[in-house]
Amino acid sequence: MSLYEKLGGDAAVDAAVDIFYRKVLMDDRINQYFDGVDMAGQSQKQKAFLTMVLGGPNSYTGKDMREGHKHLTGLNDTHVDAVIELLGETLKELGVGDEDIGEVAALANSVRDDVLNR
Repeated sequence: MSLYEKLGGDAAVDAAVDIFYRKVLMDDRINQYFDGVDMAGQSQKQKAFLTMVLGGPNSYTGKDMREGHKHLTGLNDTHVDAVIELLGETLKELGVGDEDIGEVAALANSVRDDVLNR
């Protein structure tokens, strides 16, 4: 069973992304990177991306992690850490178990160097 299925499929991904971005926009460590961003469009892209990386149907047509983040100046490990932390909090709120949260965090961490363009 894929992580996508274990987490609850489309409904779970949709709920997680919505809650996650509410947290992101309230977090002073990272919210400045979303100034002027079309959050409805961003959420749709994120839902498609997470569905794909969690093992669900692949309908993601966006940029890869390196290309999608290279324009963000000043991005560093503390920002990636904040994203992983907020994602974990979101999943915990949705009743996801620690082992599955750890798997999601490992997936997020696996693209750290691409996100940070190093």
